[in-house]
Parts: sequence; C-alpha cells; structure tokens
Amino acid sequence: MEMANWFECKVRYDKMMENGVVKKVTEPYLVDALSFTEAESRIIEEQTPFISGDFSVSAVKRTKISEIFWDDSADKWYLVKVAFVTIDEKTAVEKKTSTLILTAGNDLKGAYDNFMAGMEGTMADFEIQSIAETPLMDVYKAKLGTIPAAKEE
Repeated sequence: MEMANWFECKVRYDKMMENGVVKKVTEPYLVDALSFTEAESRIIEEQTPFISGDFSVSAVKRTKISEIFWDDSADKWYLVKVAFVTIDEKTAVEKKTSTLILTAGNDLKGAYDNFMAGMEGTMADFEIQSIAETPLMDVYKAKLGTIPAAKEE
C-alpha cells in the first residue's frame, strides 16, 4: 500500500464572523498529495465551493503524520505522539521510536478511544507520549480513480 504524503495547507480569506464583521483568517487543512503543487491545487479545488470571494494558499508544508484514524462523526482533529517500544535482542536495550498519528474525536476522550481502536491488533508495544487538539479545519484524502474513462467509439 502506498504511504500517504500529508501536506498542511493554509488558506487565507475574508470570513464573515457570527457578529457580521468580515475578518481576514488563515485556516489550516490537511491534504494527501504527491507534491507541493498537487497539494496546493487540491486545496484550491476543495475550498472553492465554500469560500465566496478571493482566497489564497498562504503556505504548504509537508507533515510527519504517518497514519490517520478517521471518525466521520467527529469534528475535531487530535495529534497523537506515540512511541513504539522495541527491544534490541543482542543488547536487551529498550528503544523508542516516535510516530505522529492524527485521530478524529469530538473531545480528548473520543480521540483517545478512536486512537486505541485504531491500534487494536497492533503487535508492537507502544506508549502515548501526548495527545493535543490541532487547529485543522478538515482533512482531504487522495482522490483516486478520477481519471476520465476513455469514450468508446
């Protein structure tokens, strides 16, 4: 299976606030893309229907997120820093390798439960080092199979 390349894209635009005031905001999104260029075009494509007026992509950066545990009923994203614990067979020394996993949740407990469900069946020992809410507005998976089919003559 191909590893996803997650890019954080920041979109800057004028947003109508609840009090009626228009304010310039920058919101981060996560996009699965093969390159910075693809990430930028994907976020423009995804955001165009939702933003009226001009907007710009103010930043695109590669992330170190290795996996995402989804939950369509959740509205927040949490970054879980997890250390996988391995023991060197020759020296019996414990080694920890940290990994970032993004997990959806409505709150901290929901994120933890979703993370633990996602880790079910994992043979490796692991420790959760931290769970923190992210400012991410949304996460967009890769669009696979969007190549138009050839027309039959």
